[in-house]
Amino acid sequence: MTVRVVIADDQALVRTGLRMILDAQPGIEVVGEAADGAEAVSLARRLRPDVCLLDIRMPVMDGLAATRALAGPDVADPVPVVVITTFDLDEYVYSALRAGARGFLLKDSGPTLLAEAVRAAARGDALIDPNVTVRLIEAFAGAAPEHLPLPVSPLTDREQSVLAAVARGLGNTEIGDELHISLSTVKTHLGSIMTKTGTRNRVELAIWAHERRR
Repeated sequence: MTVRVVIADDQALVRTGLRMILDAQPGIEVVGEAADGAEAVSLARRLRPDVCLLDIRMPVMDGLAATRALAGPDVADPVPVVVITTFDLDEYVYSALRAGARGFLLKDSGPTLLAEAVRAAARGDALIDPNVTVRLIEAFAGAAPEHLPLPVSPLTDREQSVLAAVARGLGNTEIGDELHISLSTVKTHLGSIMTKTGTRNRVELAIWAHERRR
């Protein structure tokens, strides 16, 4: 099945580069481009792509507001969003995560990781650039509550292993390969860990793991 993508960036050169990279990947097709967040939201609602690839800083409506409009917790039929950023504003990336973004990449991540992130988002998974995870932990772990809650029930040994892998920025497929377990098993463990720790996504989980080790 072809993954249909809408890309949004206020720089025409960046949009052209992203389109060339994605259109060259098997099973991925760019079906629309937008120069700002408002245009991206309108285009996504009209075309219903499988994934939206959004820059953070755009005119009219920034990537945060666009992400919230397309994938926020109150959206009845959300569109998976992958945020791509130069990462010069760490707090914006974290805010996008809270707004519902499913993946995060640096603009210099390369074609392979870009394609993997788009495919992961399309199938309901998440892929976060390991460098993004590390930077987010460094930027926000210090601001976490001094006394983090203990899990509502102890993590199993396997859950501890999955948690450690998430904290290193590994995606679900990589975790499965490393621990020799199926993708569905990885997802089951992640759901259980998030329930036990009261976290809502992978980066919150990574920060929780980092703080618990301090």
